[in-house]
Amino acid sequence: MIALLVASLAALSVVAMAGEYNAQAPSPHDAGRLIMPMARRAHVDKRWYDAHATFYGDLGGGETMQGACGYGDLFKQGYGLETAALSTALFNNGLTCGACFELYCDNAPYNWCKRGTIKITATNLCPPSDKPSTAGGWCNPPLRHFDLSEKMFLKIAEYKAGIVPVKYRRILCYKQGGVQFQLGGNQYWLLVLIYNVGGAGDVVDVKVKGSKTGWVQMTRNWGQNWQSLAVYGGQGLSFQVTTSDRKTLWFNDVVPWNWNIGQTFQGKYNF
Repeated sequence: MIALLVASLAALSVVAMAGEYNAQAPSPHDAGRLIMPMARRAHVDKRWYDAHATFYGDLGGGETMQGACGYGDLFKQGYGLETAALSTALFNNGLTCGACFELYCDNAPYNWCKRGTIKITATNLCPPSDKPSTAGGWCNPPLRHFDLSEKMFLKIAEYKAGIVPVKYRRILCYKQGGVQFQLGGNQYWLLVLIYNVGGAGDVVDVKVKGSKTGWVQMTRNWGQNWQSLAVYGGQGLSFQVTTSDRKTLWFNDVVPWNWNIGQTFQGKYNF
């Protein structure tokens, strides 16, 4: 009984310190959904799956910036060159943007594989091609394919290989700093790019709350850009963010009342 009381008091202390998470949780059940900072959980999926990998761009990351997930300068946003464009089968209409994967080269001919694994974040789409799937249409449905940055491809295979078979699995994302909120849209329409997301990495649900409103459901515009067709000018903003593993964080008052379009604000915590 004493041990249970001590554990309960400890849990309440942690939640009290994490005011940004959910200052308005209506019940202990909601508080229990919170992810504590720096908490480590099991891999999203420990099983390995078959796919293929190629590369695009150059060693400096040319052509890998921006893309179908809505991200911009991947260096400034913390992704760097540890990225990949996913085939349609993996991209899932943009819902996989921000997810992290581990890959290794598997039985390529002529000893073109290199030892070791790489870890990447999904930041772009490798679109289907009018070429046959066996002759250049590597990203055609239903193929599972990773179009890596050149730097990451060269960590697992020789340049001359061009395309190699790989094994892959979903893993947790580990990011530096808090979740980032980049504000777009205009005075009548709020668009928010959410990036640098740890944990599962891929955001599946977002709600916004102005200092003069209740919680409002946002809809996904494209990639990881989320929108609300309401006026929030002159209001501080809070966000409720849920990732694909159903973990939720509340970022209360992360955006001050005097914000402007184009600004980016960082939460105190991450998944």
